[in-house]
Amino acid sequence: MSLDLARIGRAIGAPARAAMIDALFDGAPHTAGQLAHVAGVAPATASQHLALLADAGLVTVEPRGRFRHYRLANARVAHALEQLSGPGQGPVSSLRPSREQRRLRAARTCYDHLAGQLGVAVAERFIAAAWTDPQMSTITPAGTDALETYFGVDLDLAARSRRPLVRPCRDWTEQRDHLAGTIGTMIATAMLTDNWVNRQPGSRALSVTPHGIAQLERAAVTTDAHSPVNDRTG
Repeated sequence: MSLDLARIGRAIGAPARAAMIDALFDGAPHTAGQLAHVAGVAPATASQHLALLADAGLVTVEPRGRFRHYRLANARVAHALEQLSGPGQGPVSSLRPSREQRRLRAARTCYDHLAGQLGVAVAERFIAAAWTDPQMSTITPAGTDALETYFGVDLDLAARSRRPLVRPCRDWTEQRDHLAGTIGTMIATAMLTDNWVNRQPGSRALSVTPHGIAQLERAAVTTDAHSPVNDRTG
C-alpha cells in the first residue's frame, strides 16, 4: 500500500513536528523530553505533537521503564519524508542556521544510511567502479569484494535481511541518489563503528575524521574539490 504523501505533509506542517521528525532521522530512539527540547516546546505540547505523528503512521513508540521512546516508523517512511523536501531544503529548513545547513549538506544520516555529499560520493564510486549497476539495484561480484576490502561489509550477512539489498534514495540537498537498503545501512554502521565519521551532537550531521579521510581515499571515494565534507568549522 502506498503512503499518503498529502497526509504526511499535513502531519509535519507544524514547525515543532517538523523539527521532531528531523531529529528522528538519525534512526535512534528519542524520549518525548528530548524531542521537546529539539522543538522548543513544553513536554506536554510535545506529547500532543507526537500523538499526531503516531496517528499519521510516521513514528512508533516503545515504552522503556518510565520513558516512552519514539523513532521513525521504518525506512519506507523515512524515504517518503526525504522526498517531500524540496531541492536544497530539509524538513525544517526554516529552523536551521546556514552553518547547520552546510554541515547537513556535507554529510549526514538519512534514517540509517549516509546522505549529503558524502553519501552521494560513495554511491557514485560504486557506480563508476561497477560495484553496482547504474540503477543501484544489485551488487556485482566486484562490489562484493570491494564491500569487504574497503568497508568491512559481508555481503552474505547482508543478504539475510528481508529488506532490499541495495536501492537508490534521492538526496534532497544534492538532487542525486545515494545508497540505501541493507548495504547502505551496513556501510554507514561500519563508518560510525570504525571512526570514519562522528555524529554531531544534537544533529544528524556527520563529521569525517582524519582516519575516515584516509580510508575514503583508499577506496577512491572523492567529492568536489571545494566540498565542505571535511570542513570542521562549518
